[in-house]
Amino acid sequence: MSFELPTKNVPLKEKPNKFSKINKVVAIMSGKGGVGKSSVTALAAVALRDKGFNVGILDADITGPSIPKIFGLDGQRSTYSEQGIKPIETVMKGIKVISINVLLEDEEAPVIWRAPLITQTIKQFFTEVEWGELDYLLIDLPPGTGDVPLTIMQSIPLNGIIVVSSPQDLVKLIVKKSVNMSKTMRIPVLGLVENMSYFKCPETGTKYDIFGEGKVESAASEMGLELLGKLPIDPALVKLSDEGRIEEYTDNNEDFNEIFGNKIVQVMGGLK
Repeated sequence: MSFELPTKNVPLKEKPNKFSKINKVVAIMSGKGGVGKSSVTALAAVALRDKGFNVGILDADITGPSIPKIFGLDGQRSTYSEQGIKPIETVMKGIKVISINVLLEDEEAPVIWRAPLITQTIKQFFTEVEWGELDYLLIDLPPGTGDVPLTIMQSIPLNGIIVVSSPQDLVKLIVKKSVNMSKTMRIPVLGLVENMSYFKCPETGTKYDIFGEGKVESAASEMGLELLGKLPIDPALVKLSDEGRIEEYTDNNEDFNEIFGNKIVQVMGGLK
């Protein structure tokens, strides 16, 4: 069975706030939840910022936002002006963030909204937020291939998509669904990331495949895509994320730069 991209009644791409100049927009997606997509989004943003790029994160996971927490933005609220909604800027490295959790009075209140309201809110995050000058805007998509990812692919001018997965064999099918959705929407897939790929014993350096041998590399090869990195299960990353200090993870972390950071910067820098 094949699917044809509609050619009629396709919505026009939204334009950013007039006080914003965004060079490249990249979405990070996963076919299922629980694979650490938001962590990968955050780490990609920090890696780019470490190289001197101006970076923003649009948290499009309206019902399950986690970006503010891992950047230590709990309790902070966005403000409004005639120029638009102000994103929150991280104290440590100056990454700009917009999320539903920095707009709600009670960040623990559930967002019980139907899809049209959710998708309209996400479009407003792009069109009404005063991003300023950004080299890269990363969009942390909700998991799956449903209404929200579809709306973003249709309405926001994406330069590419990165797909995140975990190592299990089942994810091969799920990864292919994400990749095929991107291809259907004619958006380039920049590569795949295998998260929680292994655990490296800090005492011996031995690697253990906790979830079995990774399947993402073979899936990337089958689809002619690049494997951007295999990220380990790292208690240090978990601790820093829980404490809202994820920006510290890349400092003096040569292993991170070798397995992921340098590759992300290289791939993003090659975007046209």
